[in-house]
Amino acid sequence: MTTAVGTGLGVEHFLADGFSLKQHLADYLRLEPSELEQRLPSSTEQLAALHPGAFDFAQAGRFYEDTVGTAHLLELAAWHLGSAEYIADTLRLQQRFAEGQVLDFGGGIGSHALAAAALPQVERVWFVDLNPHNRACVQARADSLGLGARLSCHRDLDDARLPGRFDTLVCLDVLEHLPDPAGQLEQFAQRLAPSGTALLNWYFFKGFNGEYPFHVDEPALVDRFFHTLQERFLEVFHPYLITTRAYRLR
Repeated sequence: MTTAVGTGLGVEHFLADGFSLKQHLADYLRLEPSELEQRLPSSTEQLAALHPGAFDFAQAGRFYEDTVGTAHLLELAAWHLGSAEYIADTLRLQQRFAEGQVLDFGGGIGSHALAAAALPQVERVWFVDLNPHNRACVQARADSLGLGARLSCHRDLDDARLPGRFDTLVCLDVLEHLPDPAGQLEQFAQRLAPSGTALLNWYFFKGFNGEYPFHVDEPALVDRFFHTLQERFLEVFHPYLITTRAYRLR
């Protein structure tokens, strides 16, 4: 199994403690460990409570950048820690394909960006996320793990510091939150290197009881997404029984 560059960072480390996630989160939020433990179990409900009801997905970017604050960090931390075995398989998949210049789009709490930055075949990870707290926390985590020189955080793909093409593109649990997921696929196709690999998943479903109010599910929008996916990408088989799929350009 591939291990990290000089850090011992790998899937086993993630399964042990989420790459020191609780300690990093407590440090960033300036919380005592006991207070963090109390807040994590209710983090999903706290984030959902911020939902304005009739959600305008055209304003989704502003919502994730300005409204959710640190609530998203807590919710993501609870998800990654509580679903560690599943997340571990996504890290194994990333380990299988990641190389060169890696884009982690909407990378949240940073598990995949940190794991990628520690791989010897990866030159640099470009972490892109609208939420300024996500960016600041992930950069602090990278610095703490000795990976700060191999990872940088950015608001969006328009940042001129980003490379024109990426050898690997990772976008997990993000597409279902976007007002135009098909348009995002088109951007990915333009930025992925000809021999590169994209790791993607999605969940266009608001839940049986409306438990995922932040997800888009409009049929025409979803149809357009799948048409674009089939026109622009070809799936690459992998052996992991997870929702994340691997693609290369057609």
